[in-house]
Formats: sequence, C-alpha cells, structure tokens
Amino acid sequence: MYRKKPFDATIFFSVVTLVIGGFLIFISASLGLLAREGYQFSDIATSQFVLGIVGGFIALYVTSHIPYRFWRQYSLYIFILASIATLLVFVPGVGLELNGARRWLDLGVTTFQPSELLKIAYVLYLASWLSKRRSKKLPFLQRVGPFLFTTGIVALLLLIQPDTGTFLVIAMTGGALYFASGAKFKDIAVLFLIGVIGLSGLIFSRDYAFDRVKTFINPTSDPLGSSFQVRQSLIAVGSGQIFGRGFGQSIQKFTHLPEPTSDSIFAVFAEEFGFIGGVILIFGFLVLALKSLSIASRAPDMFSGLVAVGIAILILVQSFLNIGSMLAVFPLTGLPLIFISHGGTALFMALASVGILLNISRFAKTK
Repeated sequence: MYRKKPFDATIFFSVVTLVIGGFLIFISASLGLLAREGYQFSDIATSQFVLGIVGGFIALYVTSHIPYRFWRQYSLYIFILASIATLLVFVPGVGLELNGARRWLDLGVTTFQPSELLKIAYVLYLASWLSKRRSKKLPFLQRVGPFLFTTGIVALLLLIQPDTGTFLVIAMTGGALYFASGAKFKDIAVLFLIGVIGLSGLIFSRDYAFDRVKTFINPTSDPLGSSFQVRQSLIAVGSGQIFGRGFGQSIQKFTHLPEPTSDSIFAVFAEEFGFIGGVILIFGFLVLALKSLSIASRAPDMFSGLVAVGIAILILVQSFLNIGSMLAVFPLTGLPLIFISHGGTALFMALASVGILLNISRFAKTK
C-alpha cells in the first residue's frame, strides 16, 4: 500500500548543507583565481550563485511538485531534446569552445552545459525502458540492443566534444541501472566485457587519457607536466593534516593548484579543513546516496525506483571519482565535485534531479 507523505527531510537538509558549505569553500577557492590574470570574482560568483544556487533551488521546488509519472511519460522526448541541445555545441555562434573542448552553449548573459541535462535525461529514459522490459525470454539483442544503442548515442555526443569524464559517469550509471532492473547475469557479463574493451580502446586512442593513466600508475613521472596537478593536490591535502589550516588559509590555491574552483576544489577543502573535514564531507555524500537508495527500495513502482537509483549513482560516482582523483586513488578525470565545484549548470541540474528524488520520496510503501 502506498500513501502520499511529506518529502524526505534527510535528503533535503543534506543537500542544503552541501550546497551552503560548498559555496563557502567555493568563495575561498575563488581567491586563488583573483591572483591570476583574466579572472574576475563577480563573473565567477554570479554564475554559481544566480544560476546554480538560486536557479537550482527554484528548479528543485518545481521538480519536487511534478508527479514522477510525468517523467516516465515524456522521457523519450526529454532525451531527444537533451541530445539535440548537446549537438548544438558544434554550431558556430551557438557553441562555445574553451580549453580545446566544445561543451557549452553561449546564451549571452550566461553559458549552459547541455551534457548536464543529458545525464538526467539518460537516467529517465533508461529507467522508463527498463521498467517496461519485463520478459527475460526475449532474444539477446532485444534485451541489450536498446541499452547499447542509447548509451552509444551518449558516447558519440560526449566523446567528440571531448568530455570523457561525463561519459564515464553516465556509462557507469547506466550499468548500475541495468543491474538493478534484474537483468540476467549473462547480459551483465557481456555488457561488462564490452565496457572494459571500450574503455581500453578509449584510453589507448586518446593521448590525454593515456597520459592520465600513466600518471596514476607512476605519479612521480613528468612532475611539471601530466603529474603536476595530482602532485600539487597531494601536497595540499597533506598540508591540511588533521584539522586543516583554517577557512580561507589554503596556500596551494594561489599559484600551484590548477582549477582550484573546479576539479581541484576538494584539495583546497582538505587543506583548509584537514582530514576531519574531508571525512565529514565524504560522509555527507554517503548519507545522501544511501538515503536515495533507501527511497529506491521503497519506491511505488519500478520506474521510480530505477530513477532514484540512477540519481544516487550519478551523485556517488561523480563525487567519488573527483575526490579519488585528488587523492591519487583514481586517474584524473577532470570532473567537478557535485554541489561544490564551479559550474552553474551542473549545480542547477543536480538540484533539479534532487527535486525529482524528493517527489518520489513522497510515495512510500506502508506495512
């Protein structure tokens, strides 16, 4: 039996805490950019606060009041719209190229990264398809073909930008959704093998990806080149020791850490708040992810359960890949730390996704 109830307060307050704490450390990390030419704090903070926080919480409020069944009904159209928006980054005058990658749309007053929309659109469509795929007696290609086709479209759209990190997050989330849907072990094993082969090919075909793997294996190689960021990150994390230097007191953010407001922001956080602060931050992400999975286990139907799993995995995978790369546990991915790193679009879409999760949480099984 299901009954409608208030949304899950634990998820809401976990997200609010992460966003507020994240904005404070974002401000501190931004001071490191002020010491470099070509950066203005107002430009950086406006996108993060106006689009990310204000716009994001408005989006959270709206999506938390939209019945989750709406997303199932229109998931295909949302996925098509997100795919078209992602293609627009290659249109001259519309797409914006930064640091050799075309990942943004120029909207005049701000920029928008459509791959962030594509992430949640992929989860919604895949959850819709998997919830309708009831029979395990279908031929193999009918069981896995649509999954491979959909994931292949995402791979094409993201890898030509290139945005390898976002594709890895999406692919890992897709695999988790396929597993959670109750797929046959044979299908999962085949998809895992395809994934390993594809990842290996991707690493060997892209010089920057191969360099990051070599750096991961031997962090002492090329200390002024491919190893520079991870070495400086480890110095920052180590400098924080147990309790940290204190808020705003990071040294590495000024001249040493590349992108201190983006993929290196955890290193700034760890330097200022130490081991204790890092553990608390990781615990916050774990609480959010585990609570999301708890909602998935009590969801009113398979679609909403898979959407909850997908949102939880998106948050967990991206956060831990970012933190792990700063600790040299994983190769560098260039992924931002969700809810915390600079990126108005990423924060906006993350909060909108949490709104969907909160709507699902209002429907629970009762004994």
